[in-house]
Amino acid sequence: MISKNMVILSGSLGIFRGFVKYIILFLCTIMFLNFSSFSIAQEVPRKNIPFQSGEKLTYKGNWKSIPAGELSLEVLPNQTINGVEAYHFAMITKTNAAVDLIYKIRERQDSYIDTAITHSLFYKKKNESKHPRDESIAFDWQKLEATCTKFGKKNPSIKIVPGTFDLLALFYIIRFQDLKQNSEIKLLLTDGDLNIAVKAIVGEKSIIEVEGKKYNVIEITPDMKMYDELDKNKVVKKSDNPQLKVWVTADEKKIPVKIRSKVGIISFDFDLIPSMSSIR
Repeated sequence: MISKNMVILSGSLGIFRGFVKYIILFLCTIMFLNFSSFSIAQEVPRKNIPFQSGEKLTYKGNWKSIPAGELSLEVLPNQTINGVEAYHFAMITKTNAAVDLIYKIRERQDSYIDTAITHSLFYKKKNESKHPRDESIAFDWQKLEATCTKFGKKNPSIKIVPGTFDLLALFYIIRFQDLKQNSEIKLLLTDGDLNIAVKAIVGEKSIIEVEGKKYNVIEITPDMKMYDELDKNKVVKKSDNPQLKVWVTADEKKIPVKIRSKVGIISFDFDLIPSMSSIR
């Protein structure tokens, strides 16, 4: 017999995939802490790269006390995209066996950025669920354009600005920034359809416990209103005042150890699982 909580959960899982997108945006919100000094012309010294091929971060997702699934972030071996050497990042999201009976999700996203860490080169996403997706974004930096393809059909290209990254790539870019308490951040990105600006607040440092382990962290809270950069007064997307918070380690790695996303009464927590993670 399905419990009352599981019935409620069945109504909540429909937005689980949407939360994953918000989480990526959320993790990205610290990228442009020093935006004025981080330009397309700058290259990040290789000796300061805070991640290596083989790194894997695994999170368990819970709705209240009910396990819902897992999310993992991986750094894979470098690849070549259109003749350019690229870092390769992947994010895999899946619901667990119990939730699969109600709303099964299997999603993989791949991001490729140049090794100078100045912009994205390619992005793709495939989702198997009640609302499947198969899409990619190709970046043309000579024309300053991005082209989104969905289920094999190309959308009209959009103009982009130098230094633009895809949603997943930005998660890794934030790890190069110095986090200052009580500061406001602006982030620019594209989803292949729009150029978007997101603002966020870097909060206070604290100590939290996740999966029985204590971490020195700093809290980040974004303003999830997203504005088209070509029309500052136009709200592009708004979703019932979502409340998101992330706690990243207050060190050179800046590893997200806890993520909390909430819309109305529905809330998901994503906690880092050290025993299933490999930090290089």
